[in-house]
Amino acid sequence: METDSPAISQELLAAVKEGDESANRRLVEILYPAVRANVRNHLRRWADHDDVSQEIFLKIFLRIEQYRGPQPFSHWVSRIAVTTCYDWLRKQRVRPLVTYSDLSEPEAALIESSRKSSTAETSDTQRELFSGLLEKLIATLKPREQIVIRLLDLEERSVREIATLTGWGLSKIKVTAMRARRKLAEQIQQLETQSVDDHG
Repeated sequence: METDSPAISQELLAAVKEGDESANRRLVEILYPAVRANVRNHLRRWADHDDVSQEIFLKIFLRIEQYRGPQPFSHWVSRIAVTTCYDWLRKQRVRPLVTYSDLSEPEAALIESSRKSSTAETSDTQRELFSGLLEKLIATLKPREQIVIRLLDLEERSVREIATLTGWGLSKIKVTAMRARRKLAEQIQQLETQSVDDHG
């Protein structure tokens, strides 16, 4: 059995499988930062993070007997985390499109300035605003589209890595990414059009 972290040894996994409480605590300590990062990357609502993280750990411990390798243990955990986030997103309603009136004043100003200017120079504040706006727009996508866009474009994972994490086919991932990007581009274009309508 291959593990990718010296802290997650074969002995630790064997002890966890045998029900050793101290081994269980140690595994949670090791995995917690990666699980939380995975949840933060896929779920926008902070209020959901604790519940989803607990659900992921529950699945890890309930399924630990199923881990046999050959993939690294962290990949196995990541796959559980991604599929749990996907399931959680599917339970939520898809939010309606973001309209210009939904934007904060700084976000509206960002759209207005991006429409008027073609320069690529942006300040840290503008990048933060754009990141927040992008999160709002991504949250309007279907759950599968959200997962694919976050993994492919925000985490810069390959299509093959996403297939490994999700169990979805390569072409399905590519088509999903294409549709999601098109929806995001249409929303941005719509926001820019609404900006023109509001400001003449």
